[in-house]
Amino acid sequence: MASNLDYLNPDLQPLVEKVEAYLAAKEDLRKLHVAERNEATHDAAVAQSAAEFEQRPPTGSFDQHADELALQHQDAQDAVDKLSQDILALLSTRDEWVKVNLGYGPSRVGAWRVPNAQDSQAEHYEIRVVM
Repeated sequence: MASNLDYLNPDLQPLVEKVEAYLAAKEDLRKLHVAERNEATHDAAVAQSAAEFEQRPPTGSFDQHADELALQHQDAQDAVDKLSQDILALLSTRDEWVKVNLGYGPSRVGAWRVPNAQDSQAEHYEIRVVM
């Protein structure tokens, strides 16, 4: 019976914290991706609003919304990449599931080798989480 409770091991807590942060960062990245796709709609709404009130932008001003989204997207991608490396360092095995406690009972996290078409010598691992 003890093997069914291995996911409650306190030694796995650093891995659990990294996986939770990784999942949150992936969600942020997904939301930013949606926001970037809706950028044209945002620009049209801003233009329509400006036309309705006949306001001119202050001299020297420009729309920074797209630039801010691009910077946020890059920051989120960097965070996901860093957390992926941290998780890889904490995982004891590759191509196998490790049971962890993400608050939903035994969840699983693992790293699987992904073939790299550009460089067959370099190994690339994909983090997978099952809750």
